Amino acid sequence: MSPKKPSPQPDFNPASLEAWAKSAAKSAPGGDVNALNWHTPDGISVKPLYTAEDIKDLPYTNTLPGFEPFIRGPQATMYAVRPWTILPVRWFLNGRRVQRVLPQGAGRWRAGRVGRV
Repeated sequence: MSPKKPSPQPDFNPASLEAWAKSAAKSAPGGDVNALNWHTPDGISVKPLYTAEDIKDLPYTNTLPGFEPFIRGPQATMYAVRPWTILPVRWFLNGRRVQRVLPQGAGRWRAGRVGRV
């Protein structure tokens, strides 16, 4: 008798939205999954779970970055190979620095480089 070969993929129990809701309710405030929704500063409600059903009617969900209509950005790699473009965003994460510098410091930005302020 030969030993049983392991399956290339482990066997998982099938998941369902109902099972997720039941599990999520355990950690939701008051057991209400809708209480996990939060709002952006712009007033947009963000759910704790999105599925393909949520985006089925949205236009342009099958687009790629770097191609028309440029919904996902103008560059194919979105500057992933140039981390210096991320620096200005990271630099501004300090709120006190923004309050101190922004009114008079906007002209100090040159070609994606940040000088000491």
